[in-house]
Amino acid sequence: MSAPLIDISDQPNPDAERLLGNGLAVFNEAITGFNDRLPLTVLVKDPDTQQVLGGITGKTTLGMAFLDLFHLPDSLRGSGLGSQLLHAFEDEARRRGCRNAVLYTLSFQAPGFYEKHGWVRFGEIPCEPEGSSRVFLSKAL
Repeated sequence: MSAPLIDISDQPNPDAERLLGNGLAVFNEAITGFNDRLPLTVLVKDPDTQQVLGGITGKTTLGMAFLDLFHLPDSLRGSGLGSQLLHAFEDEARRRGCRNAVLYTLSFQAPGFYEKHGWVRFGEIPCEPEGSSRVFLSKAL
């Protein structure tokens, strides 16, 4: 048998993501006895068109919530909507049995916003542009 090929790409590959996610779920389930991995999305939609305007994407698994992406357009910032979305994300994670949550943001994005809501820094790694860093935060739910 030939050696497996290693393919590096910058293109999304939903089939590969599904395969990897399913493989990891089977591995974890063999050890833990269950598979509770679920997407967690909290969206803001235009009331007339139902078009997505912003929101949060993440997932929950094995008692942990992972906040992956959080974006609101400038026109919706400063109104308290971001806080409402974050609380909704945290509440749903708690409802699913999560005891902790984790995320990372960039130093020029929103670490102060998360800290104001009880998230705690547990790491920081320099990145580009010069003087910036990735800030890792967690919160006990």
